[in-house]
Amino acid sequence: MTKKKGALTEKKPKVHPDLDGFDMRIDSFGQIVSSLDRDKINAFLDKEMPDDKKLSPKDDESK
Repeated sequence: MTKKKGALTEKKPKVHPDLDGFDMRIDSFGQIVSSLDRDKINAFLDKEMPDDKKLSPKDDESK
């Protein structure tokens, strides 16, 4: 069997509607290039991600 060259299509991943048009790539210098502003991404993450870093009370293990 032979493989077809040039027939590859790049599929876009499913994203949250608030992040529509978001694209992230690494340029030839190794820098991350994003299509959205970093502040907008951080605001989205603050809104959507739960804050699990809160300290929960631990049971006394020395019993």
